[in-house]
Amino acid sequence: MSHKRSGLLPGLITGLIAALICAAALGAAVLFQTRLPAAVAGFGNGYPLSVASSLVIALLVALAMGAVRPRSVVLVPIAAVYAGGAVAAGQVVGSSIMIGTALRTPPAERGPADLSDVTLDNFTAGLPYAPSLYKDPLSETWAAWLYIAVAALAALALLTLRVIRIRRRQRVEQPETAGQPEGEPEYRAPFEPLQAPTPKPTADLFTPRGPAKDQPPAAS
Repeated sequence: MSHKRSGLLPGLITGLIAALICAAALGAAVLFQTRLPAAVAGFGNGYPLSVASSLVIALLVALAMGAVRPRSVVLVPIAAVYAGGAVAAGQVVGSSIMIGTALRTPPAERGPADLSDVTLDNFTAGLPYAPSLYKDPLSETWAAWLYIAVAALAALALLTLRVIRIRRRQRVEQPETAGQPEGEPEYRAPFEPLQAPTPKPTADLFTPRGPAKDQPPAAS
């Protein structure tokens, strides 16, 4: 029976790609959040929208890693790291560009974020100030940590269910004759040759018979 792959390496690669894409998307959402309708951005002080974004990131990372039919339990905690890291990276990238734009733009010229603000100079200018999202006291940064925890725990749970389901399905589909040879040798009696002698064709009415065997012996 062929060896079943664990899906570890494909899961790591696809999960990393999905996490990078989600981080970029979340960074764009943080940067352009001022362009959202006030009713949407201000609903519940923005907490429901941020929690929903974390859940979407966890779902995308878990689906990407689960698409390779993973069997390795090592991928389960890595999925949590990918999802939580994507949320943190998106927050830092978006906040860095936003802060850098504010530092490099005069107050009179400031306005809603634009694509032209996404530059390396703005990112590097605001990057030293972005980690304050996590360095300040927990009473002030609990929301940022909450979004990371939501994404990590959701991805952990989703991929755990996926791995358990795949392992259970493969266990059920495993043939009952596993470990046995595909074909059993036929029974052979002791001292019987390995290859049976070629059987001679049976004589019928239309088959001529040898005269030496068919005629009786001549009388003396």
